[in-house]
Amino acid sequence: MRKLAAAAVLVLTAVLAASCRPEAACPAIAQASVVSLTVDREYAPTVRAIHLAACQDGRCKEADLDLVPGSTAVDQGCEPGPYGGDGVCSATSSPDGTLTGMLMMETLSASRIEVTATGTDTAGNPLPARTAAFTPRAAHPFGEQCGTFITASVVLDAAGLRQAP
Repeated sequence: MRKLAAAAVLVLTAVLAASCRPEAACPAIAQASVVSLTVDREYAPTVRAIHLAACQDGRCKEADLDLVPGSTAVDQGCEPGPYGGDGVCSATSSPDGTLTGMLMMETLSASRIEVTATGTDTAGNPLPARTAAFTPRAAHPFGEQCGTFITASVVLDAAGLRQAP
């Protein structure tokens, strides 16, 4: 009888242990509440300065952006691992001809946002005011259990302002 009880306890313990899986740990990463702007590479040579305004949920924020040259990641491949498969992988950045800037927001939600870009060209003349209204993108890059990352990104070119793809 004791053997049967011990076996039952062992089986029950094994079932419980198998059904109790710890949740995956979430990275301790905070997301900045920003509206990011990319000036298209064909339009960037004509742009001197950009002023960005964004309104969401009845709150507005605006500022002159610090524009910096944009870049793209260039894959440099992976070295073979010691047991097959990939080992160390690397990439480098390369200028892509764009300009980028960010407008810091108090908060950023998944509700509709309206963004307006104004500025000056390289001759000091005003650029046309461009406005885009859109819903920011929500993503769960670390899984549903780790919270939602909300991004609001726009692209400015000669044709206007639009949500980034």
